[in-house]
Amino acid sequence: MARTLVVIRHAKSDWTHDLPDDQRPLNPRGQREAPLIGRWVAEHVGPVDLVLCSTAARARETLQRSGLTAGEVRHDERVYAAAPQDLMSVLDEVSDDLDTVAIVGHNPGVSELVGVLTGEPVELKTSAIAVVTWQGGWPDVWARGASLVSHATPRG
Repeated sequence: MARTLVVIRHAKSDWTHDLPDDQRPLNPRGQREAPLIGRWVAEHVGPVDLVLCSTAARARETLQRSGLTAGEVRHDERVYAAAPQDLMSVLDEVSDDLDTVAIVGHNPGVSELVGVLTGEPVELKTSAIAVVTWQGGWPDVWARGASLVSHATPRG
């Protein structure tokens, strides 16, 4: 069975406030660009079964403003500041009943994840999206070798 992973880096965040890293909101540019993420995914990927979102404020706000719809949304603290192997541990828990999953996270982890899975180095700038596919279950992605189908950075 074909699996699709949509890897999304959060939109541009605000550095002007003296806040802990995980509490930083989006800046005005990020607020403008987040809806473009949802539109791009709807047009190029289609329905998403599950979104795994970092618990950081900027990731949650990106998801909320994107308008991305999914059968289920999980806010998972393991996605925040995660290395590729940590993100794969989260994906290992995804039910094989689900075909399309999105992760909303942070660099360097999300860019490195795409590179590890596909063998293609990718730099996901803020608001960037990478679409990765492979045949098999969610835990199979390490062994099967995935393909980078699309890479985009919607800008407004």
